[in-house]
Amino acid sequence: MSATAVLRSIPILMTFLMLLEQFALSHSQVENQFIFNGFNGANRHHNGIAEIQPNGLLQLTNTSKRQIGRAFFPFPLKFNNSSSNISDSLSFSANFVFAIVPEETDPSGGHGIAFTIAPTMELIGAISNQYLGLFNSSSNGLSSNHVFAIELDTVQSPEFGAINGDHVGIDVNNLRSLESAPTAYFVEDEGQNRSLELLNGNPMQLWIDSRKWTMVSSQYILGWSFSKIGKAQSLDYSKLPSLPRRKSKANGDLQIIIPVIVVIALLVTIFGGAFAYVVRRKTYVEIREDWEKEYSPQRFSFKDLYKATEGFKEKELLGRRGFGKVYRGVLPSSSEQVAVKRISHNSEEGMKEFVSEIVSMGRLRHRNLVQLLGYCRRKGELLLVYVYMPNGSLDKFLFNNSKPNLSWDQRFQILKGVASALLYLHEEWEQVVLHRDVKASNILLDANFNGRLGDFGLARLCDHGYIAPELTRTGKATTSTDVFAFGIFILELASGRKPLEPQLEPEETFLTDRVLELWKAGAILYAADPRLEGEYVADEMELVLKLGLLCTNPIAANGPSTRQMVQYLDGIVTLPGIPLDGHIASTDCVVSLATSYEENSVSANSCSSPCLS
Repeated sequence: MSATAVLRSIPILMTFLMLLEQFALSHSQVENQFIFNGFNGANRHHNGIAEIQPNGLLQLTNTSKRQIGRAFFPFPLKFNNSSSNISDSLSFSANFVFAIVPEETDPSGGHGIAFTIAPTMELIGAISNQYLGLFNSSSNGLSSNHVFAIELDTVQSPEFGAINGDHVGIDVNNLRSLESAPTAYFVEDEGQNRSLELLNGNPMQLWIDSRKWTMVSSQYILGWSFSKIGKAQSLDYSKLPSLPRRKSKANGDLQIIIPVIVVIALLVTIFGGAFAYVVRRKTYVEIREDWEKEYSPQRFSFKDLYKATEGFKEKELLGRRGFGKVYRGVLPSSSEQVAVKRISHNSEEGMKEFVSEIVSMGRLRHRNLVQLLGYCRRKGELLLVYVYMPNGSLDKFLFNNSKPNLSWDQRFQILKGVASALLYLHEEWEQVVLHRDVKASNILLDANFNGRLGDFGLARLCDHGYIAPELTRTGKATTSTDVFAFGIFILELASGRKPLEPQLEPEETFLTDRVLELWKAGAILYAADPRLEGEYVADEMELVLKLGLLCTNPIAANGPSTRQMVQYLDGIVTLPGIPLDGHIASTDCVVSLATSYEENSVSANSCSSPCLS
C-alpha cells in the first residue's frame, strides 16, 4: 500500500535524516549498509535538541516548544550514477522502529517524523514551527533543494493538501506530497488493512523499499537499519532500548511492534534527476585569507553568528538597511545582544582595503555612535556585527503614527548627540571618517532613547588634511557631504516630514522650500511637527530650523563646518544671519537625497551636484 504524511503548523518539530551525496569519497568510511539496535556508541550525528539516552534510545524531541531535533548517518553514501537503470542507481532499503509519545496533559497534540534523504546535514533556513524542519516559506517547492522525505504525520494541514490526520506521504523538494495514503497495517488473517494512529506512544516499525515499487509530543528512534544492496537487515527487537515509562490510563505500557509498509510509487523517475545535481554544501564555510590574521580579534565565526540569529530566521529580522538585511541575535559565548548585518558582494576586488577600514572603525569609541564589534566573511557576503539598539531606528518614531511621539527635549538631545558624533568622526579621531549616509533611518535609539549614529557600511576613512578645498566641486564625498545630509536630517526631526513628498501641492513638495518660504513670511515656527502640539522651546526650534537651512546651502563654503554646527546647537556661538534670497538647497540635491532615503541606500553621496561636494 502507498502511504503519506504531512506535518506543519505545530510548535515542536523533528526530522530524522540520512545524508546521501552524489560523489565518491576518498576515505574508507563510506558504508553500503548499517544497522543500529539502539544508539550507544553508534556512528551518528545529531543536532538541535536530539540526544542519546543512557539506555541507547535516540530522543529526537521532547515537549519543549518550537525546537528541532535531527539525527543523521554521519558519512555520505554514493549512489551509482553510472548505471543505465535508474532504479538500480537509487536502490535502497531501510527500516526503523520509532515511537511518538503524546504529552500526558494534552494527548490530542503531537507531531510526526520524516525519514529524509538530503545533500547536507545542515538545512539552512528551516524553521522549527512548520515545514517539518526541512524548509521555510521561501524554500518550499524549490527544485534546488534536492530533498526527498517520507512523512509520518499526525496533523491534517489543508494548505499542503493533507488527506487526513494520520497519513504517510512521499515528498520531493516540497511538503505537498506526490503520493499519500492513510496510515494502516495489513492483517494477514483478515486479508485487509487496519487504520493506524501514529500518536499512540507505542513502538512501530516502518519499512521503506525503493526496489519493490509496490500540539506537542516526544519522539524517539529505537533502532535503524539501512542497505543499498538487497533488503535491509531485520532489527533485533530484544536488543532495542525501552521507552521511558508513562502513567497508564488504560492497559499500561504497551510494547507493540506494528509494521507500516510504505510503497514508493514513481520515486526514481521523479527523484532520480534531482539527485544527479546534488552537491555538498557546508553551512559554516567562511573565507579566511592570510592577510586577515592580524584582524582575528575582530573576526566572528559564521557558526556563532548563525546560532546567535537562529539561522537568520525571519522572526529575528530587524529590517533592511542599505545593501543588506539586519538581524537581532544573542552571541552564544557571552549572551550579548547584537545586530548582524548581511551585505552581499560579488567581487573580491578591494575587499582587503574594505575589511581594513571596517576593523579600523571598530576602534571608534563615542557615546553617540553604534559600536561596531567586528565582521565575518563568507563567499558572496560580508557580515558586520554591531551592538544591539533596543528601540530601533529614529525614522519609525518620526513617520509611523503607531510609535509613541518623541518629545521636543528628546529630539533636541538626539540632534546634539548626532552632531557630536559627526564632529568626532570628522575632526577628533586619528583619521577623518566620512559617514556618507546620515539620515533618520541610520540614527538608532538605545534603551534611554539616546540617538546613536550607526550603519557604517558606506563609511570611508582618509587622512587629516587630505580633503583639499579645490575638491569641493568634484562630486566626491567630503565632510561637507555629511553636513548637508545632517541639515536635511535636522529639518526632518523638527518638522516630522520627509525631504520629498510628491503627493502634496507643488509648493509643499520639497521640505527645504517649505521651511524657507515660512521663514520669509516670518512664520518659521509653523514648520514645527504638528505632533508636538506646540510643546517645544521656541528659540531652540527656530535655531534648529534655520541651522537646517544653513547646512543645506548649495555652496559648501557658505555652510557651517562640523564644529560650528555643534557650537550653534550648544549655544556657544550665535547663528549667523542667513540671506533669504535664492534657494537654500538645489532641487537636484534634495530629490537625490529623498529618493535614496526611500530606497534606504546611499544618501548624500548619491548626488553629484556641487552642493554635496
